[in-house]
Amino acid sequence: MSIDTEAGPVAAADRPGAIEAVPVRHPGRWVAIAVIAVLVAMLVHLLVSNKAFDWNFVFQAMNQKPVINGFLKGTLLVTVLAMIVGVAGGVLLAVMRLSDNPILAGVSWAFTWFFRSVPRYLLLFTMGTLGVLFPQGIAFGIPFDWKIIDWLGLSGDWRFLNLDANQIFTGLVAGVIGLGLSEAAYMAEIARAGIMSVDKGQAEAAEALGMSSGKVMRRVVLPQAMRVIVPPTGNETIAMLKDTSLLLAVPVIGELFYQLQSIGSTYYKTFPIAVAATLYYLAATSVLMVGQYFLERRFGRGFGTQAPRAARPAGAGGA
Repeated sequence: MSIDTEAGPVAAADRPGAIEAVPVRHPGRWVAIAVIAVLVAMLVHLLVSNKAFDWNFVFQAMNQKPVINGFLKGTLLVTVLAMIVGVAGGVLLAVMRLSDNPILAGVSWAFTWFFRSVPRYLLLFTMGTLGVLFPQGIAFGIPFDWKIIDWLGLSGDWRFLNLDANQIFTGLVAGVIGLGLSEAAYMAEIARAGIMSVDKGQAEAAEALGMSSGKVMRRVVLPQAMRVIVPPTGNETIAMLKDTSLLLAVPVIGELFYQLQSIGSTYYKTFPIAVAATLYYLAATSVLMVGQYFLERRFGRGFGTQAPRAARPAGAGGA
């Protein structure tokens, strides 16, 4: 078999040369960047030069002790307590909604329907007036004890605890109850979606191993559902922090926005007070967003688009 030695150079000459690729130009991007730069410069100039901001008054108002206490107690503390009530109640309502018992499912649906339908401001306003329903206080004991005692011809009562309704449904307690119950209705749907996202086969396998339904929910279903539950729960927490400004409807005196409004009304400084409140909420929500990011990353391990790290060879040393 003969080989054509001249075929090599001919074939090499026929090969295409290197492609001189020209990057695609995006003039629209540069126009958008220029417009954004101009707008940012205008915003900075407005913040610095406009005397309506009155930054000295803003920072003085933010550093007042009643305002700081209002931020710590009326904003942060109420947010934490209301979310505890909301998350715990939401998980319970979600489990009830997914129950085979029609009564439990119906009660959960009715609760969710009512508290999702009523605006939070109206709910808090109503919560502050509930004391009128219980003029004798809220008693804990045997239900309808006065009727039973009357039928038996006895006297006295069978109650072991009596609370003043006007103290319960006022102030921070009323705010926590109102916001917590409202949040529970939203968290019920979030938790239900998270629970339904877990493959039923895992719960069935755990039950086949002898685990009770409650243990399956705690150790198998909920840990996996957290990947779906955490992101919207973080958003709800941020929304709850901002909704603490609605405590004016109760009213709650020891709250951030209430205290700032009082200072603004005293000195006739309305706009600087709004700026001070905005700075407080921006700082708090920024911290919550960072915490949400790390929680999502923790509960989202094993999911996502990041490639796993390459395994080191056996016996390889490392720092």
